[in-house]
Amino acid sequence: MTTEAMDLLRRGLEQLAIPWTQAAEDKLGLYCARLLEKNQVMNLTAITDPREVVKLHFLDSAALLPSKTLGGRKVIDVGTGAGFPGLVLRILDPTIRLTLLDSLGKRVDWLAELCRELDLPDVACIKGRAEEVSRQKDHREGYDVAVSRALAAMPVLSELCLPFVKAGGLFLAMKSNKTDEEIASAEDIIHTLGGERPFVMDYRLPETEIWHRVVTVYKARPTPQAYPRRWAKIKEAKI
Repeated sequence: MTTEAMDLLRRGLEQLAIPWTQAAEDKLGLYCARLLEKNQVMNLTAITDPREVVKLHFLDSAALLPSKTLGGRKVIDVGTGAGFPGLVLRILDPTIRLTLLDSLGKRVDWLAELCRELDLPDVACIKGRAEEVSRQKDHREGYDVAVSRALAAMPVLSELCLPFVKAGGLFLAMKSNKTDEEIASAEDIIHTLGGERPFVMDYRLPETEIWHRVVTVYKARPTPQAYPRRWAKIKEAKI
């Protein structure tokens, strides 16, 4: 990571009121370097400027931490891609017990290799489809929190994520701040899956004029055994 990008990271974390250690700073620097290096041979991100990686990936991911809902919790990042937001959250808060889930084997292999290099041996990297993995005994309602960032529209995303969350836990979806209609369209399926009405909080990305939002769903009841449905049925969800 360049000096300019590192300075940007420090300023952004200060603006978010997130404490960090030198070890976390070093890990994020290495994460950025390995991401951009691997991106030359694997499609991980459209962003190639280290400063933009910091703003649009690292600080955006870190924006979940001020909510104080993740520390010490068992968290699954559904459709993690290049590790966002989960890996950034785990680096900044070592008390998070993290599982990264993605359907693409090559990405999961890279994430596992990256976690070894970052000395994060407790992070689980799993290959699989969310609607299939959440039916497995070890994962069904086995997490305190499920997080996901820009993976799918809210009705689809809710069905992919809420079955992972135990009753009393949370589902955190990171979305654009122009998703009111999309969120409203998900309320029926969220209720069916055991969740309560979503709570929306908008935030500005540090060092930008970009606004994003966190959609928080409290899981009040277990998910019925009929859910999640097969992918062909899930993707029919209307927005």
